[in-house]
Amino acid sequence: MDPYTPRPRTATRKKNLTLSAKEYTQVTGTIASVRRTHRYFDDGLDEDAGAHAPSSRGRDSLGRARDEPSFIAETSFVRAPLNSRVPSGAVPRDKDWSKGKGKAREGSLAGVPIDIQEALILEDLLFVLMGIEGTYITYHPDYSPDDDDPLQGVRFVVSSSLDPSLRDLVERVLPLATYYTAITSFIELRSHLDFGLVNHALCAAMRDMLKDYQTLLSQLEHAFSSSPHFTLQKLWFYVHPTLHTLSLLYLLTTELATADDPSSVSSASSSSSDEDEARNEALGLGGAKLKAVLSEINKGALDGGASGIAVKGGEVLAVLYERMEHMAGDPAANALYGALLRAAGTPYVAMVQAWIRTGRLDDPYEELCVKESKFIDRGTLEMDYTDEYWERRYTLRDGSTMGGSSKRHQAGVPPPRTPGGRLPGGACVPPPLERWKHKMLLAGKYLNVIRECGIEIRRDPSHAEDEDEELSMDDEKFYRSIENAYAHANRTLLQLLLSDQQLMPRLRSLKRYFFLAQSSFLTHLLDLAHTELRKSARAVSLSKLQSLLDLALGSDAQGEDALFREDVRVAIAGNGLYEWLLKVVSVSGVIGSEEEGADGHAQEEPKKEKDKDDKKQMLAIDALSLDYTVKFPLSLVISRKTILRYQLIFRFLLHLKHVEQSLSAMWIEHKTPPWRRPTRPAGSVSEPGDWHTDFQNWRKRVFLLRARMLAFVQQILAFATFEVLEPNWRKLEDKLAGGKVETVDQLLRDHVDFLDTCLKECMLTSSKLLKAYSRLIVTCSTFALYTASFTKSANQALAAADTPDCDTAMAKRWDFLGKFETNFNHWFKVHLDCVQFYASSENVSLLPLVVRLNSIKTMS
Repeated sequence: MDPYTPRPRTATRKKNLTLSAKEYTQVTGTIASVRRTHRYFDDGLDEDAGAHAPSSRGRDSLGRARDEPSFIAETSFVRAPLNSRVPSGAVPRDKDWSKGKGKAREGSLAGVPIDIQEALILEDLLFVLMGIEGTYITYHPDYSPDDDDPLQGVRFVVSSSLDPSLRDLVERVLPLATYYTAITSFIELRSHLDFGLVNHALCAAMRDMLKDYQTLLSQLEHAFSSSPHFTLQKLWFYVHPTLHTLSLLYLLTTELATADDPSSVSSASSSSSDEDEARNEALGLGGAKLKAVLSEINKGALDGGASGIAVKGGEVLAVLYERMEHMAGDPAANALYGALLRAAGTPYVAMVQAWIRTGRLDDPYEELCVKESKFIDRGTLEMDYTDEYWERRYTLRDGSTMGGSSKRHQAGVPPPRTPGGRLPGGACVPPPLERWKHKMLLAGKYLNVIRECGIEIRRDPSHAEDEDEELSMDDEKFYRSIENAYAHANRTLLQLLLSDQQLMPRLRSLKRYFFLAQSSFLTHLLDLAHTELRKSARAVSLSKLQSLLDLALGSDAQGEDALFREDVRVAIAGNGLYEWLLKVVSVSGVIGSEEEGADGHAQEEPKKEKDKDDKKQMLAIDALSLDYTVKFPLSLVISRKTILRYQLIFRFLLHLKHVEQSLSAMWIEHKTPPWRRPTRPAGSVSEPGDWHTDFQNWRKRVFLLRARMLAFVQQILAFATFEVLEPNWRKLEDKLAGGKVETVDQLLRDHVDFLDTCLKECMLTSSKLLKAYSRLIVTCSTFALYTASFTKSANQALAAADTPDCDTAMAKRWDFLGKFETNFNHWFKVHLDCVQFYASSENVSLLPLVVRLNSIKTMS
């Protein structure tokens, strides 16, 4: 027969015309319950159920059934359980109300049959498991809803008159009510907006788990109300697995709740006994004022150590992961915490995916380990000498960098919860992401640069299918996607810099202009601006120098160099090269004043006037420099920090070129008749002590000193260009052209390392070498300035030949020349000793310079 065909129901309908004994008892119990409830509210007093029940009455009619003993045993909790619940505030706890309904019926269970006790306590348990106070299971006497922390849960106690066998089972079940109330309070509190998306997702997962718990309670209530065989033992059998689950949730919520409030743990553990309090009171240590002072001190100490950041974001995931690792031996705990980690990590994973795939940081509650400093924008690149945009626009909240942490990055890092403990909030990186955090940062940072250039970010075609999948924290594909996104972003930005932005031609133009490779334009500029460069640094006209530079570049630039000549600008430095380098290297200039504070500024006040006078005396040729302008994103590579290094090397080479040009001009001057014309008449015999021999020797000594100075300058210039700048440039060029640079950060590091190596090998980073070299080169430049004076002195000597005053004038000439010789020889020896020392100890690249300088020494 078809199962959907209606069957005949004649016999069944006829059978159901009468009620069974069980159904009859349930209906009469419900009617009696309603009558008693109305009577309680009408009269203000409830009759005791046992006082009106006759001891021996049969059930002979429906109207007399309510007086039977069987009815008295089964009270109102069967069909209308809420009728026995009156709010605790509505009924005062007074002895006169001990015969009322609900909480007012808290009479003793002594003398009540054990099966009735079990029925009564089962009804109470079903309410208590939902957090509602029962009749015989009530709140703990020490519990106060206003004072106690709701996140610790509500504690219940059982009536002391309950049978011990039942009490044992009830006390096993009661922790379930505490766990449930604590978890519910946690969900209600952490669902607030301030706690972030990770907490919201965690609360949603917990709420789903509590739905299963509530479903179980509804099934238990149904079994209690419908099955006569439902006992307390069965209840314990059904709730026992749930007890373990909720205990795990309770431990998690307790750890999350106390992580940002260490005072709650310390206050709970520091409670003293009554005996200790009595002793303190007797010793005068228990006064209210003293306790208040001590509490304020403790509060201040706790506030000073706490970071004030809620437990959210990565810290929540770190707590979950650590609990899962610590409970790895418990399969149920491992599965539970794993499910919560996957659910809570969903918004975190979504934020990471958006960051590494689009370069957009959507973190409204500061939960992600990547932080954005919005006050640093692209405009700072034109005036930033510390690379703030690249280094500080996007950083990790824990302050770590690829090359190790620095004080500057540690400045914005919040303190840990406890000394040596976890960082708070988003600064705490989830342990599974610890080894990936730098790649996450760089992937989004690269894409952010591309996006700010106005270029549309395209998906990686090789991994387009993986981007649409939903990933989780424990999925290997998630970490593979980070690696793929990092590689894709890196390739895209490197391609943008090297190909679209023409990085290599830019660097070649920098080498030509700042390292003076093929520097015919500089010779042309020095010739054109000779008059202007002899002025004071403050009196020089920048616009005139710029026009002369454009003229020199326009007549000389060809090929790639002609493309970028408009980006080269003239600049006048505010300090002398060697004085400024000595201040920086010896940490006594601008850097030192930041650490000295007000005292350092006060000590520098008397020196300001002298510094102003020194600046006035500085010539334009000593302050001349070049500047170079590039647009974003090339300004990340050719930043103000790198341009400053280029400028230092340029000024070093320019000074050498200028001194070389001055000494060469002196050599040309020495070709004139006053230096070449013989003073002794033809056919005369030279005598050892006569004036003519003395004058010839004086001229030879001037020639020799000029030749030694010129050789020294040329050897330093040749060493710097051919043995420092050119080899290091070739190494950098090979790295960039050969594809050895794999990341943009590696490109930035290689570029800065190249410049730092050039500065070090050019002896511009050692205070001893700088001091000796600066004195030596200043001696050479000062000697070249006296070219006209020496020529004038030679003419005067020739004119005053064979006169009585010639010997006195000759002595003055020897004395003047001797000062230059003594100064040059002294500082040349000091400089050579320093070079030999550093070549043998720190800087091996100076060994070729030692050989070059020794060749000059043999000429003396």
